This record gives sequence, structure tokens and C-alpha cells, in this order.
Amino acid sequence: MHSLTVTWVGYVCLICFCMAYTLVIFEEQIHMRKSKPVVLIGCFMWGLIGIYEAQHGGGHAHDHVKELIAEIGELFFFLLVAMTYINTLDERNVFKALRAWLLKKGLGFRKLFWATGFITFLLSPLADNLTSALLMATVALAVSGGNGKFIVPAFVNIIVAANAGGAWSPFGDITTLMVWTSGKVQTMEFSYLVLPSIVNWLIPAFIMYFFVPDEHPEPDDDNTELKAGAKVVICLGIFTIATAVSFHQFLHLPPFMGMMFGLGLLMMKGFYLKRWGELRHLKKLGVEEDRRKRPRFDIFARVEGVEFDTLLFFFGVLTAVGALQYIGYLALVSETMYGQLGPTYSNVLVGILSAIVDNIPVMFAVLKMDPTMGLDQWLLITLTAGVGGSLLSIGSAAGVAVMGVEKENYNFMSHLKWAPAIALGYAGSIFCWYLVTPH
Repeated sequence: MHSLTVTWVGYVCLICFCMAYTLVIFEEQIHMRKSKPVVLIGCFMWGLIGIYEAQHGGGHAHDHVKELIAEIGELFFFLLVAMTYINTLDERNVFKALRAWLLKKGLGFRKLFWATGFITFLLSPLADNLTSALLMATVALAVSGGNGKFIVPAFVNIIVAANAGGAWSPFGDITTLMVWTSGKVQTMEFSYLVLPSIVNWLIPAFIMYFFVPDEHPEPDDDNTELKAGAKVVICLGIFTIATAVSFHQFLHLPPFMGMMFGLGLLMMKGFYLKRWGELRHLKKLGVEEDRRKRPRFDIFARVEGVEFDTLLFFFGVLTAVGALQYIGYLALVSETMYGQLGPTYSNVLVGILSAIVDNIPVMFAVLKMDPTMGLDQWLLITLTAGVGGSLLSIGSAAGVAVMGVEKENYNFMSHLKWAPAIALGYAGSIFCWYLVTPH
């Protein structure tokens, strides 16, 4: 296929992409959700390509879009199920119970700093970095008593821990999910990144620890009980992830089929809860038999609660990046970077770039360029694209989500103050990658 890079359609698409991305970057200032410009521009770019090919005859745009939608669809359904599970766990009070448990322990700010960071690091590989960061930031804010000196380092620590924890698991981040589903890194091979991820989190955490006030928050007598079926939903969530891995690993089927199977199980559990499952729980609360006035569990309300802005942003970005690839711009970038700089420097740069531009389009672009790299380099880019976003508060989905939790103390500039410490962790993780991966 001839390249469209020097045609009018190439130039117009590039300008449109830059304009849409500028609107995404200034989302907070202009109060326009990030999905709106990218969905519009992504489809508009393909429309222009279609017009150009109709005028000049030929082209494979139709086949290319069919391949693209298969990739987008796989990830879309995977994330839909993951988010529905998280919403259900939230509705069943699982996360509120975790918060109450932490508060009851009567920990000081310094211990809470480590506890929230450690839980985030362990939760992120299962529940993805965005969800874990959002959840633990809410917990940290609840225990902070409004103390800004605790909130800022705790939030930065949670973001770094969420991105680092997410980098060593296929489910930890959308970028790792993309690398996994494209077959570049197999399930067990992600384990090479465990040590680099730990290093990435611990270096900035140790530095920040000394700036956390050595005080105790006010105790809280919050008695949150788990709702009926909460423990079963937790088990179903773990089983669903195991099913997705098995479908991918042993049956050579797309992982989203395993996830959708898990959603089916959750829907059946939801039906049971709606009809009979909450009786015991209600009796415990002292509610009489007639409970028609009480809202019943509804699985579709949980699906409605899914962050569709994120899912549609994802669709728009991948559509737009797919158009840039079809035009031929990604091949140009790939030649320049991977051809001249070599894979290691290029992959380290990609990580830094993903702090400025969202890591999803950056990773998708690299997968579309498909540079010739060994497993060690694919592991490196999985690591750098995952953890590089921690450098700035807008560099990762986790950071953007946490910015919405508390705007008074934690913002772009307060995060930036800790960037040197985070950069040390970034450098440390790359050094550790060099030691542990087979070259």
C-alpha cells in the first residue's frame, strides 16, 4: 500500500489529531469530557481516508477498520466486565469495609502511608491501576482528617504504587492488557517485571516517608457491614480473572470470552440476590418481610455505573491512532526512533513520553509499528509505559482519577514537586530490568 503521509488527507488528519489531543490535555480547564473530541475526530479521520480512496480508487481502509474493531472490541468488553465487577463490589460495601478496618486499627499517618501504598500495589494487578488508585485515594482522604501534609505524599505514593503494581500483570493496566492480548508477552513472562516494579514504588516511597507528619488521625467509629453476597462476588471476581487467563493460555481463545463468562455468572448471582438473597441481611438490620419499598440489587444498574467516558475515549483514541498508522505516520516514527536510537533508548523515551501523552495511544502506536524486538525489550516497554506515567499527575489514568478525589491539596503542581523522587524510581526500575531479564 502506498503511503498517504504526503497527501492532503495525511496533513489534515495529523492536524485534527493534534487538535483533539489538545482538548484532551486541557480537559480539567474546559470541562469537556475527554471522550468527546477523540470519538468525533477518530471517525472523521477515517471518513477523510474513505473520501481520498474513493477519488483515487483502491485502498484497503475497509479491511483495516475491520481488524481495528476486532482489537477494540476485545479490550472494550474486557474492561466493561472488570468495571462492572468493581462497581458491584463497591455497592456491596466491600471497599467501605476495608476503609473501616484500616481506621479501626488506629494507625498513625506514617503507617497509613505504607498501608495504603502496599494495599494499592497488591490490588492493582487484579483490579487495574485506575480502580485501585481511586479506591485507595478515597480511603487515604477519609483517614486524613484534611491534613494536606499527609494527603499529598499519600496520594503520590498511591499513584506510583498503582502504576508499578499494574505493570507486572496482564490486568494491571490497559497497556499491559494490550501487550498480553497481542501475544508479545505471555502470562508467566510478566513475572520478570515484579522486582523492577517493586523498586519503582519503593524508591520514591522511602524518600516521601520522611516528609509524612508523625501524627495520628482522629479515630472513627464507622461500623460498615458487608452486604449479602459480597464474599461470593469477591470469589466470582477472582474466578473470572482465572477464567480469562485460562481461555487465553490453554484454549487459545480471546481473554474477553472468559471475562464475559464471568459476567454471566455475576448476572445469575445478581438474579438470586434480587429474588431471595437479601432476606437474611435485612432481618439482621431489623427490616420486616415487606420490603418492596427498599431498592433491590440490580446488575444493570452496576453496568450503567461503568465509566463510559473512559471506554469511549479508548475507542476514539484507538480509532484515531489506527488512522495515523494506515496513513503511514507510525512507520515513519518507528524508523526514526527504533532504527536510529535502538530499542532500549526508544523504549525508555516512550515511558517519559507517556507521562505527557496518555500511555494508551503511545502503547497502541508501538504495537502498530511492531518494531523487531526480543522479549526483554517488550518487557521494558511494558514497564516504562506503565510506570512512566507516574512522573506527572496527568500521565496515567490513575493520576487523572486521583486528581478528582481531592482538589484543594492535591493538584498538578503538588505532584510535580515529587517528580525528582519518582524519576529516581523510574531509573532504578530500568536498572533492575537490565539485571533480571534474559538478554
